[in-house]
Amino acid sequence: MKENKKNKINRREFFKVLGAGALATTSLYGCSPKENSSDNAAESSEIPKDKMTFRTNPHSGDKVSLLGYGCMRWPMKKKEDGSGDEIDQETVNRLVDYAIAHGVNYFDTAPVYIQGWSEASTGIALSRHPRDKYFIATKSSRNNTLESGIAMYRQSMKDLQVDYIDYYLLHSVGGGNGISTFESRFIDNGLLDFFLKEREAGRIRNLGWSFHGAVEVFDHLLAMDIQWDFCQIQLNYQDWNHASGRNVNAEYLYTELVKHNVPAVIMEPLLGGRLASINAHMAEMLKRRRPQESIASWAFRFAGTPPGVLTVLSGMTYMEHLQDNLRTYSPLEPLSNEEDTLLKEIADMMVELPLIRCTNCQYCMPCPYGIDIPSVFLHYNKCVTEGNVPKSSQDENYRKARRAFLIGYDRSVPKLRQANHCIGCDKCREHCPQRINIPKEMEKIDEYVELLKQGKEF
Repeated sequence: MKENKKNKINRREFFKVLGAGALATTSLYGCSPKENSSDNAAESSEIPKDKMTFRTNPHSGDKVSLLGYGCMRWPMKKKEDGSGDEIDQETVNRLVDYAIAHGVNYFDTAPVYIQGWSEASTGIALSRHPRDKYFIATKSSRNNTLESGIAMYRQSMKDLQVDYIDYYLLHSVGGGNGISTFESRFIDNGLLDFFLKEREAGRIRNLGWSFHGAVEVFDHLLAMDIQWDFCQIQLNYQDWNHASGRNVNAEYLYTELVKHNVPAVIMEPLLGGRLASINAHMAEMLKRRRPQESIASWAFRFAGTPPGVLTVLSGMTYMEHLQDNLRTYSPLEPLSNEEDTLLKEIADMMVELPLIRCTNCQYCMPCPYGIDIPSVFLHYNKCVTEGNVPKSSQDENYRKARRAFLIGYDRSVPKLRQANHCIGCDKCREHCPQRINIPKEMEKIDEYVELLKQGKEF
């Protein structure tokens, strides 16, 4: 514990380090690994094919890989005719083949992922393997009628090329107007009753729900006279003690699921990549403990350590991401008490940063006015983490930070898709699981950009 005390830093010292420090050279999931290759010290080590950690679902007996594949961010490529982008199916097939060969057997998708293309792409890749080699999870997404819900469910089976679904979720429960929205989507129209009958018939093997929103809805579902087979929650070392976009933290969610014997499926273990791209000082605290392991591996070890966790989802766009996570879970080395304390100290530091709580889930997209909302937030958060968002034009590093922010903004977000094109229509807000006031944040970023462009004192 003496080492933990040495790692502690007071608020003034922390912001001094933040202002001078650069972004740690970590593997930011979702960014090109070519830009982050320096963190892959263990990349050349052989990955065992028979060491994956598995957890057993107490309701179905399924032996599920602790690493689950989130199919929300499949790699894309330009269409041959130049008319836009499409999923790179050949690369998806390679990723799926490699994952299955190394023990991954849980694949999570949804009808709304990647503009509606994810299920079909995932189905193509998985159908090349024996059906008993994988579990498919998909979701009942945005619907309001029994007919539309049943149609979506049947279309999912068709696109996934299966005649039963292993893990079926009521998607994004807890948003909108809370319990009344949940009841209008699944109770009043009889859709939940339909899914329960499908479970009895074996066409849905496990029935659960994903939580995004108000804690009273979470508590309401657990109090229902239904034995849920699993529940998907956001859990990471930042959210464990600090509520993210809702009025409850991850510790409460996990603890309540354990009380009700409901296995937890984990989403956002990296909090939209932010826990893989922490400030250089924080990264150094972790590297001193485990110099050969990635920063991301710490977040995955945290998410996988609780015994009530069934699987941890990761949207692994690149082979490097998949390989790094396979090393972490083949097998899992649970966090020690000292390591757990260290991560929570870092989480307390991160709370001090004025970050926007975007996880790059893309639920707000497409914007009707063409704004690339996640990319705007990603650039802003990156600059905050790097110390390139000066609080005043009198800051010592103002000129350097101003240049880095403006040049990086134009490079990462096309001008016609930047924050200044937001008209405040509010259509995005209802879809944000983190409850971000997106138009307000866009306005703040646009005003800040104008201050920097005009070189005004502030």
